[in-house]
Amino acid sequence: MRFKYIILLAFIAVNFISCIDDTKVEFSEINITTPENKIVEINIPKATGVQTVAQNINTTIESAVIEYLKVGDLDNTPKSSVENAIDAFNNEYENFKTEFPESAIEWDAQIDGEVMYHSEVIISIALTAYQNTGGAHGILNISFLNFDVETGDLINNENLFSDFSAFKKIANSYFNKEIAGNEDQYFEPEKFSMPANIGFDDDGVFLLYNAYEIAPYSTGLTEIHIPFDEVSMLLNYM
Repeated sequence: MRFKYIILLAFIAVNFISCIDDTKVEFSEINITTPENKIVEINIPKATGVQTVAQNINTTIESAVIEYLKVGDLDNTPKSSVENAIDAFNNEYENFKTEFPESAIEWDAQIDGEVMYHSEVIISIALTAYQNTGGAHGILNISFLNFDVETGDLINNENLFSDFSAFKKIANSYFNKEIAGNEDQYFEPEKFSMPANIGFDDDGVFLLYNAYEIAPYSTGLTEIHIPFDEVSMLLNYM
């Protein structure tokens, strides 16, 4: 009987470990390019693990990369893959050079991704995208993507919190501390608004405002960090 009991416990333990392995999601960095590519550099995380979860995460990241490679507001042609989007960007540059052969402007684009936070329940990824197609300066945009570990689904900002209004009040106080003494650099600093980008790192919640979101380009990015201790009671994913 005791031998059977030990066998049963071993069986349960093996299956428990297997379940952990089955739900585990890991990341590696990949570089994506094409044979004709000369001006686009892409290095992003790729998820592996449970196929459906990894596929959901990778599809969302790739869709964001494709969106970043669109040229201006006129490029509405659907792109079926990152490689297709890279070639389209290169082709647009070649068309530009043909139309304006005297121009010394050179295009380039770079997109880098980083896993900022990875717990048993949530994954937070930052994508940094830079695109230069002429003009006074290139365009830098950073976005945070938060994924449910169990499903690989993208989590919208409000669903990150059990009480979004309560979190907004805390964020407002941290925002006021961050810009204290530099209020003149911001658009209507007295009218606080949440950023489009909310993410996580090992120490807490990370808020990021891109250029033009709440301030002119010269002000640059505005970053706010709120320790977990301040908001843990409001987090749905802890």
